[in-house]
Amino acid sequence: MESEDKFVFAIIETGGKQYKVSEGDSIYVEKLDVESGDTYTFDRVLAVSTDAGFVAGTPTVDGATVTATVEKNGKTKKIYVIRYKSKKNEKKKQGHRQPYTKLKIEAINA
Repeated sequence: MESEDKFVFAIIETGGKQYKVSEGDSIYVEKLDVESGDTYTFDRVLAVSTDAGFVAGTPTVDGATVTATVEKNGKTKKIYVIRYKSKKNEKKKQGHRQPYTKLKIEAINA
């Protein structure tokens, strides 16, 4: 008894990074200019794997989109950047919180 479960996924690009996503996934991406509860459509789909097979784009797949719902916008935990120069009595401490957008992938349209 052979059961072949095809795994549907897409590789999208946003914020200079690439993400492998499936329907139902929640991902954190660089901050997008959208409000919580809105839908967002990614048109930079680099590759798609469906029941029909795998398609890689050159550089993107024509007509393929990924639709996501915005769950929230926020900031990550604070990290501290410290610059220090020995023997010079010079040091600087600076904090940074990176903004992000949390998305839930609703549909992969290929």
